[in-house]
Amino acid sequence: MTRTGLFFGSFNPIHNGHLALAKHLLQCGLDEIWLVVSPQNPLKKSADLWDDDFRLQLTRLALCNEPQLQVSDIEFALPKPNYTIDTLRTLQQRYPDRTFVLLIGADNAAIFDRWKDYDAILNTFDVWAYPRDGYPNANPQLPQIRFVDAPLFRVSSTEIRQRLAAGQTIRGRVPDSVAEVIEQRLKNANN
Repeated sequence: MTRTGLFFGSFNPIHNGHLALAKHLLQCGLDEIWLVVSPQNPLKKSADLWDDDFRLQLTRLALCNEPQLQVSDIEFALPKPNYTIDTLRTLQQRYPDRTFVLLIGADNAAIFDRWKDYDAILNTFDVWAYPRDGYPNANPQLPQIRFVDAPLFRVSSTEIRQRLAAGQTIRGRVPDSVAEVIEQRLKNANN
């Protein structure tokens, strides 16, 4: 069976930290990783969320030369608000030849008991957590979550959006192809 990691995110926009983390997690025993572009996280505000198709386009562009990393738009077709358990069940039904591993940050591991049907997720799927600044690498209340050793990547989508708003470069923080599309979009919007 193919062991597929599911890396959920708004990817608003995708950045080099996402890619480096995904490549690192592949080395922890996964055959591939799907980056699941989420239309809206029920636990986050959507005010700064770029449109779905644009985030999906940028994510596809970033992964075009990464054969073990793929983009999934599965959540775009599911009812909103969508919850991870619903996506996992849908994927499990559609791809019975895969074993899915949920990849989350330590920030989400700390609040995992607030997720809808979190106990069903833990009883059905492996859940791996990667380090995040300011969060412990363990959750004693949920010992089923495996904390993997991974470097911290000091780049965020929020920082990239702030740099864009300030007219600063995002080069070196996102793949060059992604930077070019974003820069062109901003240029067209300002004309």
